[in-house]
Amino acid sequence: MTRAANTYQLTQPPIAEAAMLIRSPVAEVFAAFIDPAITSRFWFTGSSGKLELGTNIQWDWEMYHVSVQVSVRAIEQNRRILIEWSAYGTPTTVEWLFTDRGDQTTFVRVTNAGFSGDGDAIVTQALDSTGGFTLVLAGLKALLEHNVSLNLVPDRFPEEREER
Repeated sequence: MTRAANTYQLTQPPIAEAAMLIRSPVAEVFAAFIDPAITSRFWFTGSSGKLELGTNIQWDWEMYHVSVQVSVRAIEQNRRILIEWSAYGTPTTVEWLFTDRGDQTTFVRVTNAGFSGDGDAIVTQALDSTGGFTLVLAGLKALLEHNVSLNLVPDRFPEEREER
C-alpha cells in the first residue's frame, strides 16, 4: 500500500528565535556580544574585531574550519545589535534585544530571519539557527553567572571536528 505524500505550504517565512534571562547587568551581557575577547569564551573561536556600527568583520569557528562574514547594521548601546551574515550561504539578519530588568538581570532575545531556499531548506535553517542560538545563550549564561565555559558550541558536532 502506498501512502500519499503530505504536502505543506509555508504561509509565513519562519524566524529563528531564542531567549534567555541572564543574571548579570545589561552592560556586561551587551559587552559579551560586542567584545570578541568575551564572545570567544562561549561562541566563536576568533574574530577580526569588535562589533562596531558600519564595520565588516569575520567570525571563525576554528574547530570546524568555518568562517562567516558579518556586517554590523545597527548598535544601540545596551539595547540592540543588528548584523547581517551568511551563515547559511545567503545573507540573513540576526538581531539581539537586551532588556534591563532593573534587578541586575538582563533578558536577551535573539532572532535570525531572512532564510532562503525551498520550504524544506528554510525550515531546516530556522530550526538549526534556533538550536544554535539557544546553545549560545546557555553558554553565555554559564559564563557570566558562574564563570564556567561549557564548550557547548565546540561539542555540538564532535563528528565534524574529528573528520577535519
